Amino acid sequence: MPPQKTTSLITGATAGIGHEYAVQLAARGDDLVLVARDAARLEAVAEELRRAHQVDVEVLVADLTDRADLARVEARLADRDNPVDLLVNNAGFGLKKRFLDNTADEETAMLEVLVTAVLRLSHAALGAMAERGHGGIINVSSVAAFLPRGSYSAAKAWVNSFSEWAHLEYASRGVKVMALCPGFTKTEFHERMQVTRGDGFMWLDVEFLVSTSLKDFEKGRVYSIPGAQYKAVRALTSVIPNRVLRLTQSMGRK
Repeated sequence: MPPQKTTSLITGATAGIGHEYAVQLAARGDDLVLVARDAARLEAVAEELRRAHQVDVEVLVADLTDRADLARVEARLADRDNPVDLLVNNAGFGLKKRFLDNTADEETAMLEVLVTAVLRLSHAALGAMAERGHGGIINVSSVAAFLPRGSYSAAKAWVNSFSEWAHLEYASRGVKVMALCPGFTKTEFHERMQVTRGDGFMWLDVEFLVSTSLKDFEKGRVYSIPGAQYKAVRALTSVIPNRVLRLTQSMGRK
């Protein structure tokens, strides 16, 4: 019998890390469900992937800060008749200004995408996956989770903690959960924050980032931290006092 097709659902799939996940997963033969806010861009990416890789691509136009839109994505993940094998919780954004310079609504919107959406989509996916006895979730976190850098770091620290717990809780039921912790990556993320994107040794190529994370996921790792430089950063955060690490707050915001 031919191998069973795998379906992967990716949030924030039209740009940056999410788009690269879509490209690499389609290249290995996965059917896709792509989630993003921009309908025209979603359709363009879907058509590009259908033509290039002869895979089925569904699109779900959804703003993850809107509870009704989020519920539609949850329902797709919970569909027992049309299962999703891999969920990539990638959607996210950052705020350029510091906490008190943003409105409470801006901060809440970021929290809705970085935490609430991850929780609710994971809940929907885990229920179906644990019932079937197989599946996986990759939660895109950040090395910022290991640093005291305001509400963004706090949200990503939650993603790390949640992912590690879920990995331990559901591995025995055939479900793998991993947190990907990127450092600075050459994508549109910083442009959308209206900050300058660098090009030095601390900046990762998105193709390397995603391919490394998929290899780490297949190995069953709880965390993927691509790049030797960011593995070193992670190691240093365990020995450098937070009062010193706090000085990193302005990095990536200029």
